[in-house]
Amino acid sequence: MSPFVQIILLWLGFAGSHLVLSSVPVRRRLVMRLGEQPFRGLYSLIAFAFFIPLVAIYFTHKHAGPQLWSLTHGPVLLATVYTAMAFAFVLIIAGLVQPSPAFVVPGDATPRPVHRITRHPVMMGIALIGLAHLLPNGSATDVAFFGGLVLFPLLGSAHQDRRKLADGDEKFRRFYEATPFLPFTGPARLRGVRGLFPTMAAAGVAVACVVRYFHSSWFGG
Repeated sequence: MSPFVQIILLWLGFAGSHLVLSSVPVRRRLVMRLGEQPFRGLYSLIAFAFFIPLVAIYFTHKHAGPQLWSLTHGPVLLATVYTAMAFAFVLIIAGLVQPSPAFVVPGDATPRPVHRITRHPVMMGIALIGLAHLLPNGSATDVAFFGGLVLFPLLGSAHQDRRKLADGDEKFRRFYEATPFLPFTGPARLRGVRGLFPTMAAAGVAVACVVRYFHSSWFGG
């Protein structure tokens, strides 16, 4: 079995197990039988069982398989990638500092500035990282791995919204109606950017710079 197929299958297993276990009927039954904390432990174990081999297979077969596209690594492409990565880390850090009620550990239901950009800043930041890596990496294994890194946050976030709405939480419903799903698609998006604390923006850019500086030694070429 080719590395490309293995990566696809592991992404399907990772995403599928997440969506099934977090679905309302399955989650409720398992929590009733196991308890909240044991369920979270089971959820995490299954996730790691798929994600660890997924990462291992990709990093031992980077840039393998047919070349699906090849963009010139010139100043425009590099500037696009670096800008996207910086913004991705700004979203992730802001989402961790100001968690939404849609986050893994739910935060306050009052939309914060970052939620005016997207109600899923951490997941959208991860998706943006995947998208930024797809541009300069067009081989089959790269597309399979980073394509999954784009699709899973989008599907997982949409599924999370549906589950929260099905729970009947009116505070979340109001939060949902006041915030956009995709970044910069809501009416208050500019207010969201202006409302980000300078420290969060600076921290995101700094993390992006550190990752870029150590990228070769941490992740290889």
